[in-house]
Amino acid sequence: MRKRAAGITAAAVAVVAAAVALPLFQPWKLVTDKVVDEALPGTAPISTHSSSTTPPTVSARRPSTRPGPVTLLTGKLITHEHETSGTVAVLELPDGSRVLRLENLSTSDGPDLKVWLSDATVAKGGWHVFDDGRYRSLGSLKGNHGNQNYPIPTDLRLEDFRSVAIWCDRFNVSFGAAELA
Repeated sequence: MRKRAAGITAAAVAVVAAAVALPLFQPWKLVTDKVVDEALPGTAPISTHSSSTTPPTVSARRPSTRPGPVTLLTGKLITHEHETSGTVAVLELPDGSRVLRLENLSTSDGPDLKVWLSDATVAKGGWHVFDDGRYRSLGSLKGNHGNQNYPIPTDLRLEDFRSVAIWCDRFNVSFGAAELA
């Protein structure tokens, strides 16, 4: 009788632990990927879809007089708590707006990942580094692989920030970061 009660109690504890741990840790994200491939801002996307049955032709176009995006800052992502690689660039678009562009990003998926601009220097280790000083979230990470753009608010002074972090807000850890120069 006691063994049966102990077994039922152990099973109940396991069910409660799983009900709490699964949503918190989201372990399935260790084996999932989300690929995002956004076009470079300020450039016209190339469409490969057409309702026409005739093959496309290439026609000569006059060069555009409108300048493309201007690169203000760049950096290379390094690994912190999860293998991370890719490059970052702060671009000023022809209309004066700015975006942070992640290119060739490769990192792990995770719960509650954000893209942060931070005043912290980039060093080895990623626990509680970027949230100790000033930071500004540019939003949730759109995907853990590919090319993506994040608008930078007009009131943000770039000189106040020196790095970019892929930040796990749930566990206060950097997956990877890049020094901006």
